[in-house]
Amino acid sequence: MIPSLQPLIAQVTQEFDQIPAERQAALQKVAHHIRAKVQAGEPSQLTFICTHNSRRSHLSQIWAQTAAAHYQVPGVKTFSGGTEATACNERTIATLQRAGFLITNSTPSQKNPVYLVRYSPSAEPLRAFSKVYSSEGNPTSDFVALMTCDSADKNCPLVRGSVLRVAIPYVDPKISDGTDAEARTYDDRSRQIAREMFYLMQQAR
Repeated sequence: MIPSLQPLIAQVTQEFDQIPAERQAALQKVAHHIRAKVQAGEPSQLTFICTHNSRRSHLSQIWAQTAAAHYQVPGVKTFSGGTEATACNERTIATLQRAGFLITNSTPSQKNPVYLVRYSPSAEPLRAFSKVYSSEGNPTSDFVALMTCDSADKNCPLVRGSVLRVAIPYVDPKISDGTDAEARTYDDRSRQIAREMFYLMQQAR
């Protein structure tokens, strides 16, 4: 794990009691699926879905993969997507950098750039860019669909190819864009998501 991530990880792994019981129950459903896959020697594919694939779904995917590495849960592969494609918001990248991730923009001239996100010096970087959840590169079968926003949850009652669909909506940090509270709001949401993804993987190991 990159050393710059360790302080926040140490904090969120002591905060599981802040997760409401109903959210713990939802995350435990996913943990049970992951444990079954591990016992069967099969990979666990988790796709985090929100409307624009610009904020919450990226934060969830990246923190979930980081948590799986931290707890050494084998076979976990995380993805993200939207019901439509836009771009991974630069504020999402900024809050991840403040958390300690090492991030480079591999296509700076594109409207929908591809960011390479590193959580470990030995692991392949995660590619963060906006896409539809069924886009090439994302799983089309045998995956868990985790709905990270109310809009996507409402508009996608059925996620084709998923074997389990779980709603874990987060309040959109977009509400703070352009305000003095912007960085704090994004950091708070990132921390909440990190806390829940580490809880998920702790339950799954």
